[in-house]
Amino acid sequence: MLLPFSHTVSVLAAVPAPHAAGLTPVDWIIILIYALSTIVLGWWFGRSQTTAKEYFVGSGNMNPALIGVSLFASLLSAITYLSIPGETLGKGPVFLVNYLVYPVIYVLVAYFLLPVYMKQRVTSAYELLEARLGLSVRLLAAGMFLLLRLVWMSLLIYLMSTAIATMIGIGAEWVPLIALVTGVVSVTYATLGGLRAVVITDLTQTILLYGGALLVIGVITVRMGGFGWFPSEWNENWNDQPVFSLDPAVRVTMVGTFLSVLIWYVCTTGGDQVSVQRFMATKDLRSARIAIAIQLTIGALVGLTLGLAGFALLGYFTANPDILPEALRSPEAADKIFPHFIAAHLPPVVSGLVVSGLFAAAMSSVDSGVNSITAVVTSDFIDRLRSKPVSEARRVLLARIIAFSVGVIVVGLSSFIGKVPGNITAVTNKTVNLLSVPIFCFFLFALFVKFARPAGVWAGAITGTLAGGLIAFSGPIFGNDPVTGTDPVSFQWIAPVSLVVNVVVGLAVSFVVSRIDKRADIAI
Repeated sequence: MLLPFSHTVSVLAAVPAPHAAGLTPVDWIIILIYALSTIVLGWWFGRSQTTAKEYFVGSGNMNPALIGVSLFASLLSAITYLSIPGETLGKGPVFLVNYLVYPVIYVLVAYFLLPVYMKQRVTSAYELLEARLGLSVRLLAAGMFLLLRLVWMSLLIYLMSTAIATMIGIGAEWVPLIALVTGVVSVTYATLGGLRAVVITDLTQTILLYGGALLVIGVITVRMGGFGWFPSEWNENWNDQPVFSLDPAVRVTMVGTFLSVLIWYVCTTGGDQVSVQRFMATKDLRSARIAIAIQLTIGALVGLTLGLAGFALLGYFTANPDILPEALRSPEAADKIFPHFIAAHLPPVVSGLVVSGLFAAAMSSVDSGVNSITAVVTSDFIDRLRSKPVSEARRVLLARIIAFSVGVIVVGLSSFIGKVPGNITAVTNKTVNLLSVPIFCFFLFALFVKFARPAGVWAGAITGTLAGGLIAFSGPIFGNDPVTGTDPVSFQWIAPVSLVVNVVVGLAVSFVVSRIDKRADIAI
């Protein structure tokens, strides 16, 4: 059960009864106004776009502060908004130590990766690969990116749709319809407005996102007459979360969290089109460094606030167990408590604003993914393989058609995501984060390993992906623990193992091939 603390929390304010029907008509009006305003914004920015460069990178001179906010909103917002409260509430607080690694991430990205990347001005990040490793590696990397982002957006739409269904008290059979509405709104304004509309909208979405978490904490604090919700001891429902463990089945450790977040962040920043595209939208290296600094700062601030929201929810329902529905009292249902509280325990209008924040969080990632996928398909496949050039107007029109088609595919795929076992944090790592490391390794070999060869890069990508996949789905493959139900290997080891296997195999095969090439040259 999710309820007991060993100490009693005093409640000094009266606890109002939950709303019988969840969201009120006023809340729905607010959500509708927000959705329509984003579409209008996309149309507004789309009127003056006549070139593909403007559509994809905003002409390369966008404000670094806006780009930093967009980086945060695009890569982390929806997953962060939905997963961290449930993770800290139902599993424990150790995942929050990942913010201690942010200074290390900044140094690695700002002073090792960005100086190399910002020397290039490309629409697609994968253009950088062809000159060094050939067309096959470029197309492989671009194809893996497309797969990653399609699954990523499908997960986001599924999570948001499930949360909305929980908020309004309807069954899972309505999730596909909610996913359809979300996909239509996101894809419409991303299709119309390009990157500039996406970045501007991400600012609004981030404000709503952070404001929603603050409102939840504030309302609980007022109702409980203070900060009595903050845990003073380890809750009996939380998992064992040690500093380090030699047992690979331990779900979360401090060291594992540190390593997995460090590797994921650096790999995503250096290999993901969503990130590289935004760096290309800034004017120089200094602006790009400002953008990554702002992204990390906002990420830490919002993430810690959402962690506090999880503590607040735990304390609130521990003090008021009778108002928590029976279906939400198990640790497995922890991810649903945050959206339930928003709909059933926040005042009208406030609920509408917070749901808009949730809606915005999902859309900010979907619109960015759509725009980035469109850039890759256009630059790496259509333009690269086309025999005759076409006009800029034709390219923009084609980009918009691709963007809309991607949205249709994502909405369809979202119905399959629910079959992956685990809470939001685990599912995210098992699906969308599975390819982050292999994609980055393409750039690692191309930009930093002089003797890298296409055969070695291919071998590293294949073996690294297989290694990560075996860990991600170790439960279904090798069997879960019969008592705890946990996987034999924790999802936290996906990124470290995938990186080591990818790099070692890629270096070894590249070294062998390079030696063979040298001997062939000498013989000639």
